Amino acid sequence: MTLVRPLAFPLAENRSMTFRIAFVCSGNICRSPTAEAVMRHLVAERDLVGEIEVDSYGVGPWHVGQPIDPRALQALRARGYPELRHSARMIDADDIAERDLVIAIDRGHEADLQGLAYTVEDAAKVRLLRSFDPAVGPDPHIPDPYYGGARGFDRVLDMIEAGCRGLLDELQQRR
Repeated sequence: MTLVRPLAFPLAENRSMTFRIAFVCSGNICRSPTAEAVMRHLVAERDLVGEIEVDSYGVGPWHVGQPIDPRALQALRARGYPELRHSARMIDADDIAERDLVIAIDRGHEADLQGLAYTVEDAAKVRLLRSFDPAVGPDPHIPDPYYGGARGFDRVLDMIEAGCRGLLDELQQRR
């Protein structure tokens, strides 16, 4: 079961607070660091630096300490995103508790994160990235491009851009 609550952007009440978002995929080398790079860019573009903090994690330990996948980095560079300094890491329950919003890349990650959360309130912070994409169809899944070619990374980037734009739009509407 997916727990959904309306997004609350605390900056409306207290400008000194920073809204903390974490993106989470499997190993934190493809999809979640791509989402981190896209969201950081959008936050800067909309002049929200200092108000919104963005980072990323993986649900598993497979790539801890590794940089972003070169194919993901190439897809980001091709679209003009700034360089992302990245070292893969694995999320834990404390990380979830410390974030305002935890964005899962697919349903498997969503279930893993909700199961990892300390409390029902922490589990309710978990949302699917594509749930923020107004054009998403019946399948909100963002496929893992790791075992494919460069074209898969471009398709994934399209989905991530749409989800990140929708997420930021929703946050700004609730501001």
